[in-house]
Amino acid sequence: MSQKAPASGSRTNVGCVRSHNEDSLIVQPPLYAVADGMGGHAAGEVASELAVDILAENALLINDATSLINTVRVINRSIIEAAENGRGRPGMGTTLTAALVDGTRLLLAQVGDSRAYLLHNGVLQQLTRDHSYVSELLAGGHISASEAASHPKRSVITRALGSDPKTEADIYELEASVGDSLLLCSDGLYGMVPDEEIAALLSAESDPQAASDALISAARNGGGLDNISAIVIRLNDDESSFLSFDTDEKAGRAGRGTSSLRERHGSDGRKHRLRRFHVGILSFAVLLVLLIGSAIGGVYWYASNSAFVRTEEGRVAVYRGLPGEVLPGISLQWHEYTSDVATADLLSSTAERLEAGIRVDSLNDAATLIASYEEQASRQQARRRGSSS
Repeated sequence: MSQKAPASGSRTNVGCVRSHNEDSLIVQPPLYAVADGMGGHAAGEVASELAVDILAENALLINDATSLINTVRVINRSIIEAAENGRGRPGMGTTLTAALVDGTRLLLAQVGDSRAYLLHNGVLQQLTRDHSYVSELLAGGHISASEAASHPKRSVITRALGSDPKTEADIYELEASVGDSLLLCSDGLYGMVPDEEIAALLSAESDPQAASDALISAARNGGGLDNISAIVIRLNDDESSFLSFDTDEKAGRAGRGTSSLRERHGSDGRKHRLRRFHVGILSFAVLLVLLIGSAIGGVYWYASNSAFVRTEEGRVAVYRGLPGEVLPGISLQWHEYTSDVATADLLSSTAERLEAGIRVDSLNDAATLIASYEEQASRQQARRRGSSS
């Protein structure tokens, strides 16, 4: 076994709405787990307590994927048998997210919608995949992430221990980095606290227990609609000494997922850099579209609230908008009315300006300008009559 346990902190809380806590935790280095019971009072907590008790009893025997899978199978059968024997109630069950931590090597088992996250260089990544109705809709592209967050069926679980004798856990074998933080939590935490805030709290608190406390407080402040549980583990530089990554077919059939966190997170990981590049290009394109849209909207608003006057078939006409073209081939102008003022009755300098269009601030200003042109035209007509007589 590993000689030096990583620093860790844990906390579970009933929340602000529920009358009892159906979550259970185990912090028994190198084994950690969160179980979220289902089935109501005197049932959900029985199922989750059975899960962590059996894990604790078998902790010394779990050192690879096969032994972890077999332990989860024992838990599943035990919950079913307990309900049949009158301990708890029929239909009770539990989620389970368990982790074996050996230095920077992680072995995870997951059933249901409790989660494991990893914080690496300030970036939070969900390691496990929820076994839920909404998760399946999201994976199939039927709903967006924002729709998933508020979906009315987001609490519907598609896989849980105690519901089916054939239930298996998903297994994840991961290589992390020194200084990373592993978070195991129930949905009462991530359902109330956005990922960005979880990342910020984990980054801000160097002490794992303080981080766990801060996460619970944030979930309660967010509403605390469910029981809330969190385990935070800071990965140390202890060399791996016992954990054997399993590769046999038996483990593979249980839904084993193998990946390297250097590929997912490391600054030298090609996939991570490529993904960041694509995200950057997409973000820039979206920003550019938004800026162009805002600019066009601003110009349109300005044009619709502006006015100008110009010559129209020998008379002075009033337009709302801007004279000329805003962009090549694009003009923003709307004819309002044509006055009785003939451009021939105006001064030649005024008539020349009207050919190009004279901008004013509003239609009221345009009407004032038309009135001044009417006076100018009257004076010009009077001069012509005086000179002719």
